[in-house]
Amino acid sequence: MAAPAKKREIQKNLHEDDDNNEKSVSSSSEEEEYGVADEDMELQVDFEGRNPQDPDYHGIKTLLQQLFLKAHIDLGGLTDLIISQNYVGSVVKQSEEVEEESDDDDNDINDVFGITTVVNVSDKQNILCVQQLRDLLKQLAEEHATDAVNTMIKNVLENDSAQLGLLINERFVNIPAKISVPLLENLISELKRANSKNMPFNFSYYILICKLYKTKSKRVERMTLMKIDRGPPILWSNPEEEFFAEEAIASFEFSVKEEADSGLSGTWDETAEQMIPYRRVLLIEASKLQSIFDKIQSQFS
Repeated sequence: MAAPAKKREIQKNLHEDDDNNEKSVSSSSEEEEYGVADEDMELQVDFEGRNPQDPDYHGIKTLLQQLFLKAHIDLGGLTDLIISQNYVGSVVKQSEEVEEESDDDDNDINDVFGITTVVNVSDKQNILCVQQLRDLLKQLAEEHATDAVNTMIKNVLENDSAQLGLLINERFVNIPAKISVPLLENLISELKRANSKNMPFNFSYYILICKLYKTKSKRVERMTLMKIDRGPPILWSNPEEEFFAEEAIASFEFSVKEEADSGLSGTWDETAEQMIPYRRVLLIEASKLQSIFDKIQSQFS
């Protein structure tokens, strides 16, 4: 039986400010508004978060595809698993009122704008997609992590008594980071409720795969007579994930330029520099989740 839809709604307003072309943000206890400058256009979209359901299958799978790209993962099976555990996790959808007013009766595969959930990769290892996730994490760590980080991740994967959850926090790029606050808040509450019912969500660690972009050039800063190489500037696809990175006990990253579609790397008009897509894998102690959320809430609320 599907869990009832969550009632928190998020309202996103896109409008033009001809005078100063600045981003405006306001909020209330019932809804959150996002203002983003645009050219001769006003667009208002109402979003709501609710538990995943069967009609969300194609939308969730599309979001997983943009995260995992060409990785050898049964995304259909992973989507089914996410929907089956609909007591934990949220999808971001247009509000039901907006959907009812629409004249378009077709089901668009992109009608799911985001997914935030956790998949237990220590449990149900007989499920193909779970085994593939475990194999992928081992392979990526072996190829891209330092020896110490590789050893740590392998130890976590092999120690089934310390449950590991894959934290999935995926959405389309034009959805502001502020939406992560109610989604993560709901997730934390649902995890606590699931644990109180002895469901398999009592994690010791989380793994989060983040999307980020780097320019080809490196940023060099001068201090007195010394040159300090800061490396290429980083653009986080989901800015709130930088707070997870700050608390990670282990991490590694790798370029996915060869796997990504040409449009993913993009060219940014402001810098005219090509942005190279990367993935950064974070290992986080589960006990840090609440404090990380508190920082995100402070930053984006």
